[in-house]
Amino acid sequence: MPETGTTRARRRTAPTKGDQREQNILDTAEKQLETIGFDRMTVETITKAVGITRGAFYFYFASKDAVLAALVERTVATLRTQIESADSSGEPALALRRSIDQTRDMWRDHGNVMRAAVELTPAIAAIGESWHSAVTAIRDITRAIAERAGLPDDDGPTGAQAVTTALVWMTERAFYQASKTGISLDDTAATLTHLWLNAIIETPSPSPP
Repeated sequence: MPETGTTRARRRTAPTKGDQREQNILDTAEKQLETIGFDRMTVETITKAVGITRGAFYFYFASKDAVLAALVERTVATLRTQIESADSSGEPALALRRSIDQTRDMWRDHGNVMRAAVELTPAIAAIGESWHSAVTAIRDITRAIAERAGLPDDDGPTGAQAVTTALVWMTERAFYQASKTGISLDDTAATLTHLWLNAIIETPSPSPP
């Protein structure tokens, strides 16, 4: 039977054995961040858990740091996608609420990776680049929301860019502390939602002179 276009497309989009092995390495590293921590995690602990040789590991990653950098990149790519989807409603207050909720869920599901990203950013350049690119992307998304809500699109200290930059970094730090110390992520999300809405949606217009 001749191969159809649909069959060819399915074959092209199906993950290869190499793709699956690479994902297994990343999944294993994420589990070990939780069970033994970054300092005790080694190439040997990863290869043993995955069931591959060191040579096979080095085919995909140059080091343990490279694995974590790829893991952070995978996580922040998902986070960016979630924040973008949260803005699909077009209504600023709802978009902000959804963005905070999506961020909370990412910290709940991938807190070990995200804490490692915060802590290792100063030491591992690739991790810092991925993490800062995610923060910048989220700032750009929320800045657009803030502008729709009426914040001025200017470079001043109370403009949309300055306000959302400060709020995004505040959000990162608040969720990091909550995740690290066991504070309720739901309560943290509620506090952050209150602050975002008051800063962007419910900010009173300046009184006329």
